[in-house]
Amino acid sequence: MFCYQCQEAMGNKGCNAAKGMCGKEAATSDLQDLLIHTLKGIGAWAFEARALGVQTAEADAAVMDGLFATITNANFDDAYFTRKVGEALRTRDLTRDKAKQARGDTKDVSCAGSEKTLLCTDAALWTSAPQDYASKASQVGVLATENEDVRSLRELLIYGLKGMAAYAHHAAVLGVRDDTVFAFMHKALMSTLDDSLDAGQLTALVLECGSVGVAVMAALDSANTGAYGKPEITKVNIGVGSRPGILVSGHDLKDLEMLLEQSKDSGVDIYTHSEMLPAHYYPAFKKYQNFFGNYGNAWWKQRDEFEKFNGVILMTTNCIVPVDKSYAERIYTTGVAGYPGVTHIEADAKGYKDFSKLIAQAKTCKPPVEIETGSITGGFAHDQVAALAGPVSEAIKNGSIRKFVVMAGCDGRQKGRDYFSDFAKALPQDTVILTAGCAKYRYNKLDLGDIGGIPRVLDAGQCNDSYSLAVTALMLKEAFGLTDVNELPIAFNLAWYEQKAVLVLLALLSLGFKNIHLGPTIPAFLSPAVVDVLVKNFGIAGIGTVEDDIAQLVG
Repeated sequence: MFCYQCQEAMGNKGCNAAKGMCGKEAATSDLQDLLIHTLKGIGAWAFEARALGVQTAEADAAVMDGLFATITNANFDDAYFTRKVGEALRTRDLTRDKAKQARGDTKDVSCAGSEKTLLCTDAALWTSAPQDYASKASQVGVLATENEDVRSLRELLIYGLKGMAAYAHHAAVLGVRDDTVFAFMHKALMSTLDDSLDAGQLTALVLECGSVGVAVMAALDSANTGAYGKPEITKVNIGVGSRPGILVSGHDLKDLEMLLEQSKDSGVDIYTHSEMLPAHYYPAFKKYQNFFGNYGNAWWKQRDEFEKFNGVILMTTNCIVPVDKSYAERIYTTGVAGYPGVTHIEADAKGYKDFSKLIAQAKTCKPPVEIETGSITGGFAHDQVAALAGPVSEAIKNGSIRKFVVMAGCDGRQKGRDYFSDFAKALPQDTVILTAGCAKYRYNKLDLGDIGGIPRVLDAGQCNDSYSLAVTALMLKEAFGLTDVNELPIAFNLAWYEQKAVLVLLALLSLGFKNIHLGPTIPAFLSPAVVDVLVKNFGIAGIGTVEDDIAQLVG
């Protein structure tokens, strides 16, 4: 295997052993490489089919779910990927046949020779025995692109697409779909097969990925608020009750809604974990009396927290880690999430999921062990901040608020991430933290106080709600009559771990934000030349010491 898509890449170079730092086995990594390769073939044929006016619904779904499933910590199940590659090959051939029929071409297309790199992928890569997957995957994996800078840009584009696919998926299950997003995914996948594209053309595609990323996050924002109402400032209980519970982790609000509806009269309480915390901010969920509170912290602490929870766990999307035997009989997956030996809950043809088995098992469990008490406050999405625009503007004008510092993104298990807690604690009292994503768990339970009633930590929600932070910044730009968003008293110190954070970064760059600090490490998949472009054009920088970074970002 070779994988360097996440922040934990071994030695900040890449995982190339029998198992990745995330716990992914080499065989699983190989299967994911084969799936991505097949999705590129789908994208190439779908791009041509769309140009000929052919609908590509099957290709759209295959690309969206396939990319999402390969995000770090989404799925560790080889059987899942074996099935998905087979399905992807059939979808590729179906899409190819549609395109050929539309252009009046009845000839068979051979994947041999030069055509192998363009409009189709080699089915022979998948017709071999399982023990040959590694050698086959090496022909199409990351290192198959020899030029370091082209490889870097191709992978940066692919990882941005993975984040895009995740957000498109969440919007789609709520009935919202932006066709331009799928059109771009197909174009971008096709482009990674085209050896004629130079670094400049690939860089343009990467920036376009950021622009489309803004669109997909806007679509998801619309889907979430349309289904569940606009987030409200909410105080969330972090203690426990006396009844048994089900703990919901991941990101999927639709799964949570179905579970709450099915469990409302069961005597079982429902808790959120990690990135599901922002569900408490939506008005629609507040009607459920058994929606108790949030349990625990960021994804990487789940082994200890899942064991202590005692009840059933539902993992809805990525952020699952290798399952410990202490709770293996109590955890379920759904959607694109998966782990060998863990029961998976499938949706029916209409998208409905039957969670009765989870609820029945939860009734037999002990209540959660209390690991903390109190509450945390969030719900500061763009509409709520707009409602505070008057006090915020006045606080900026009179000097009560000197600077906003955006500290959004991902948390992780590396000790070096203590930097972000230390940074938050060391910020001057006239600064306010804007956050979204699980990075907030480094500081959302600190007693940082408020400024004239405005909390010093404003949590907008999940990682995709970083869109809210951008909208907030653009709103302030208009309020102050500025021409450049970088003239605002806003600094960026972002944490990253996986590919959705990559898309968020590209989206911010596409909106014109500059001088973003990124940590705890610069991504391993960025070559020195690509880093140089990001530094020169956008002022991207790594993190340093807390003292130096505060001096540079806050002044």
